[in-house]
Amino acid sequence: MPVRRVSGASNGEGPAVNFPRLVIAAPSSGSGKTTVATGLMAAFAGRGLAVSAHKVGPDYIDPGYHTLATGRPGRNLDAYMCGPELIAPLFAHGALGCDLAVVEGVMGLYDGASGEGELASTAQVAKLLRAPVVLVVDASSQSRSVAALVHGFASWDPRVRIGGVILNKVGSQRHEALLRDALDESGVPVLGVLRRTEQVAVPSRHLGLVPVAERRADASAAVAAMADRVRAGCDLDALMALARSAPWVPGEVWDAAGAVAGCGGPVAGAGRVAVAAGPAFTFSYAEHTELLAAAGAEVVPFDPLRDEALPEGTRGLVIGGGFPEVYASELSANAALRRAVARLAASGAPVAAECAGLLYLARSLDGLPMCGVLDAEGRMSERLTLGYREAVAVSDSVPAAPGTRVRGHEFHRTVLEPGAGAEPAWGLHQPERRVEGFVQQGVHASYLHTHGASAPGMARRFVERCKG
Repeated sequence: MPVRRVSGASNGEGPAVNFPRLVIAAPSSGSGKTTVATGLMAAFAGRGLAVSAHKVGPDYIDPGYHTLATGRPGRNLDAYMCGPELIAPLFAHGALGCDLAVVEGVMGLYDGASGEGELASTAQVAKLLRAPVVLVVDASSQSRSVAALVHGFASWDPRVRIGGVILNKVGSQRHEALLRDALDESGVPVLGVLRRTEQVAVPSRHLGLVPVAERRADASAAVAAMADRVRAGCDLDALMALARSAPWVPGEVWDAAGAVAGCGGPVAGAGRVAVAAGPAFTFSYAEHTELLAAAGAEVVPFDPLRDEALPEGTRGLVIGGGFPEVYASELSANAALRRAVARLAASGAPVAAECAGLLYLARSLDGLPMCGVLDAEGRMSERLTLGYREAVAVSDSVPAAPGTRVRGHEFHRTVLEPGAGAEPAWGLHQPERRVEGFVQQGVHASYLHTHGASAPGMARRFVERCKG
């Protein structure tokens, strides 16, 4: 029985919204959060419920599996990039019209941005959403100690409500009985038990799980297996009752049109913006394309692996993140599209590229020709570059005026030489000070991933530059 989609209620605290919701967290990475969260999403969707899927942090890959599980866009909740004040509104935006929202956490429950306390942690998001937390515990190497672990997590911050535990990698009925007996003393109910022999294999590589777009049939089968495993081992009725116990949360519903209205409104006659998609370019946040459309652009996806031309009438180009290094030979072989991208950039049309898009615009990647828009060479590296960044625009560019401040995220195992052009895109302030990226004519290219909702004016400025 849906009882959501209420906004603007006073509730004594200003505008408020309410949706049945759960946060799936764990004591540490590798405990089974993704399996449990994705399995729950698919299991509840299989009951005919509309399920809204969310992921804490900057992860692009898990939301792809969430989308498969629910049939709705997987969305991110990142308190570092977007600010704590936007977490509840962005959550409500994704959850509108749904019967249940499931939020998959990041790392351990209380782990956040390095050196920033609880900022961007699962615990912080759970508190901002007033959502009950289900703790997924890897029980493979413990019995009675599980009670001490759960008690510690439940009592660390009294504002974090641990509503139940799902025990993962349980070895036998005897092992399960020992764990349940121990947890009886903790007062935290066991809402599920998943056996050690029933693991669902999802392949991974240097940046995490292999994205759905690269293995759709196998990924669908994996999600179905996760749902079967969760259905067999978890008390779905008790989990739904816990989700429905969540109270009202203060905040309004984020809306792309409202965000654009706050920075000038839609642009008339903006025309068509082509957005790279397909297996090589899977890293994007749903809110970015929503903002482009709200700003007046006609957003048209294309696949650089297969399409030999940009969409007809393209006035602006967005190339997000992904795995160009995995598809370098196919991207290079599509010479017709590479030439089309180079011509568009040479015309001065707006081009915004992040990470994979930056490498695609370079002269080469691992020795294979790319678009040649940027006088730089890309290559794979042994070193993973990963972390949040504070950045300020140092050059006047299509999306950002000089001095524009953003928070973003780097996530790559490649190197570009040089790392910055004569007019860099960003000055980064952590973990070390450096300039990064390229601004030339209408091109803005950088390793930095940003979330559109944190700076909607950048999307509008980009669309405005597309106007013929």
